[in-house]
Amino acid sequence: MTIRAVARVVALPDKVNELKAVLLELIAPTRKEVGCIKYELLQNQSDSTDFTFVEEWNSDEDLDAHLQSPHIAKAISKLDGLVVSETDIRRYKLLA
Repeated sequence: MTIRAVARVVALPDKVNELKAVLLELIAPTRKEVGCIKYELLQNQSDSTDFTFVEEWNSDEDLDAHLQSPHIAKAISKLDGLVVSETDIRRYKLLA
């Protein structure tokens, strides 16, 4: 069974474009990672500060490796001063 993850990041109101640029840089390298099935970035239509990654991975181990990858570490180092709070990452399993 695959693992689904949802990661929510909220930008400071005057930093939306800067955060969007950082998050968009994650898509190409992540989609090439072992175990990545789906990796999509969404932006809330009614609140442009609200970004959400919707992800699907082959295993918890693959998701753990992704979270330890160099491109994630690089992105995290750029978040200070761009976001309201820490990224909220939740793991799910498909029930039906």
